[in-house]
Amino acid sequence: MMSFKTVHIRHHSSWIPLTASVLLSACGTLGPQDGPPQQTINIEDIKDATPKSEALSKYGNPSSYVVAGKRYYVLESASGYVKRGTASWYGTKFHGRRTSSGEIYDMYAMTAAHKSLPLPTYVQITNLDNQKSAIVKVNDRGPFHDNRLIDLSYAAAVKLGIAENGTAQVEVKALDATTLDTTTPDASAKAQPPAPSNSVTTGHFVQVGAFADRGNAEQLQKQIALQIPFPVTISSVNTYYRVRVGPFSDKQQVEAAESRLLDLGINETLILSD
Repeated sequence: MMSFKTVHIRHHSSWIPLTASVLLSACGTLGPQDGPPQQTINIEDIKDATPKSEALSKYGNPSSYVVAGKRYYVLESASGYVKRGTASWYGTKFHGRRTSSGEIYDMYAMTAAHKSLPLPTYVQITNLDNQKSAIVKVNDRGPFHDNRLIDLSYAAAVKLGIAENGTAQVEVKALDATTLDTTTPDASAKAQPPAPSNSVTTGHFVQVGAFADRGNAEQLQKQIALQIPFPVTISSVNTYYRVRVGPFSDKQQVEAAESRLLDLGINETLILSD
C-alpha cells in the first residue's frame, strides 16, 4: 500500500505526517508477516460492497506515480474498464493501516487495491476458475507485481474462493453506481436486518475492539461507557461486533476521545467513518 500525497496516520492521540517514501510497501505479497486472521469468517455473512456515487479521493489519484523505479498511470475514468488477470489478497499485516485513499484498511470489508483505477471505483470481480462473483470498492494501490492485476481484502478473497490458494484468474469489471444491473450478486438479496438499536451510523468513530461474541462486546462497552463522557455503541459487521466511541464531527473531537481512551490504557484504536 502507498499514498501519493502527505497523509496523516493515527498514533495514539497525535497526527503524524507521513510521506510516500515512508508508506511504500509491496501490497499483496503474502510474506511471513501477512496472512489470515485467527478468526474464521462465515462466507454466508459476507455481503458485497454497495456501489454509490462518490467524489474522487483527495489522496491516491495523481496522474502518475513511481514505485520501485517503475511509473504507473492512473486512469481518468473507470468507464468501460474490463480486464482479466491474476488476483491476490492481503490481510493481517495491513489491517488497521491507511490505504492510498486515506481510508483505514479493514480486511473484513469488501475492498481491493489496483494500480490504475481511480480511487474509489466499484468493480465486479469474477473468479474464472469457479465463476463466483463479488462487488468490491477499490480504495488502495497495488499489487506492484507485473503478473498481478488486483489485490483483494481477506473477506473478498474468502467470498471468491481465493483465500486458500492465494491467487486466482479473475475478470475485473468497473461498475457505474447509477446504472448498476440489479441482477449482479447480492443486488437483489433481501434487505439486511437493522443495526443494533444502540448503534449510530453517521460521523467518525474510534473503534476500540471487535468481537465474534456479542456478550464480550457488551462487556467492554459497559466498562468504557462508565469512564468516558462520549457515546459508546456497538455495530454489527459480518460476524463481528465492533465497540465504537462516537460519532464525532471533526479531528479535534476524535483526538480528545483517543486521549481519554489512552488514559484508560487503550492505545490500539481504528478511526472509522460511516
